[in-house]
Amino acid sequence: MASNELNIQQYKKMTETPIPKLILGLAAPTILSMLITSIYNLADTFFVGQISTSASGAVGVASSLMAIIQALGFTLGHGSGTIISRSLGSRNTKAATRFASTSFFTALAVGVVLALIGLATLPDFMLLLGSTETILPHACAYARPILIAAPLMISSLVMNNILRYEGKANFAMIGLVTGGVLNILLDPVFMFVLGLGTAGAGIATALSQTVSFFILLSMFLRGKTVSQFRLHSVTREAREFGMILIGGAPSFGRQGLNSIGGMLLNIAARSYGDAAVAGMSIVSRIFMFIISVVIGVGQGLQPVAAFNYGARKFRRVRQAAIFTMGAAFCMLVVLVALCWVDSDALIRLFRDDPDVTAVALPAFRFQCLAILLQPVMVVANMLFQSVGKAGRATFLACCRQGVFFIPLILILPRTLGLMGVETCQPIADVFTFIVSLPFLLAFLNQLSRMDDAEKARSAS
Repeated sequence: MASNELNIQQYKKMTETPIPKLILGLAAPTILSMLITSIYNLADTFFVGQISTSASGAVGVASSLMAIIQALGFTLGHGSGTIISRSLGSRNTKAATRFASTSFFTALAVGVVLALIGLATLPDFMLLLGSTETILPHACAYARPILIAAPLMISSLVMNNILRYEGKANFAMIGLVTGGVLNILLDPVFMFVLGLGTAGAGIATALSQTVSFFILLSMFLRGKTVSQFRLHSVTREAREFGMILIGGAPSFGRQGLNSIGGMLLNIAARSYGDAAVAGMSIVSRIFMFIISVVIGVGQGLQPVAAFNYGARKFRRVRQAAIFTMGAAFCMLVVLVALCWVDSDALIRLFRDDPDVTAVALPAFRFQCLAILLQPVMVVANMLFQSVGKAGRATFLACCRQGVFFIPLILILPRTLGLMGVETCQPIADVFTFIVSLPFLLAFLNQLSRMDDAEKARSAS
């Protein structure tokens, strides 16, 4: 299909399909991708937890490394993706290719730098991320292959986001789900059959992410997308590169602070031993799975909001945001209820150690209550980022793990002890909700006024 015909077809789909059908159609493959990604994270936690409590703690340390990789990938992917989607909404395909090419080749270069620095300073790097001396050998073994694969992992995140912002979440799903399923299958093979232990989990992750990279890349090479990767199309204008970084700043704030927050959480927990690090790691992985549903629905909103904002269909942007919040909240209620019923057994599934459960169970229950606030927080952040309101999006992205969580994790453990470690995240979530809600309501009202003005302009 010719590129112009493909663009016209995609434009009609994104601007004319009823909002519930469009959001759910884009969200379904994204949710599946997120769930598979979370499942293989849980699989790592489960299999590594069979080795020892110290090995289980290494998963939490490696999570901070993964957050760094995600921060870089999402910054470039979301930063270029929002511009690409708005460009396609205004039918500017050349700009879409230019920004896609710039973000992809930049991701490869940034990944190489991260890999070289990380491998050269590996033990110190892992200690910085919150490892204890007993966890350190497992953390290094786990992280080494992940760092080697970092250039491909960061580039995969860029491609995944470009595909989503073009409205082709199904293509993104194929790459991510294949990699996720392969990771789950390879974990026990490398860890137990080949006897590689914790290193096997890292190798399985690196190999599966490499496969995912080539599957995603094939979508662009086979002409399945409107935007293309062309080395000669990489921008030479600092202003355009700055646009990517500004557009991706909310993602960098969100994911970068996730890494810092995870590091500080590990440091606070390690004062109470390896069991505390392992317990908080297990809770984090479980909630990563639950929240992936909200993020998946939110990622279904992003291309719809960006595309229709670029096409000046502001009422559809408003409708999409409201529908996304309602759908995400309903899904969360069901998931939280299922997990609450037998939360003790759920935690023991990953590490059957009374000391680990004693730490994890209260933290899990506190977080179950706070997570119901996530739909408002996620929609506010993703909506502002999608329509190019980078300042507001960056501020809200920094609230949860930065403005609120970092001060709390530095203060509460000193005053409340272990309970301070367990309650930091839920309290940060409550504060972030209180801040996000007025921003979101004001912008939804603004979209109504903008739509009225656009109708009046068209009629005159």
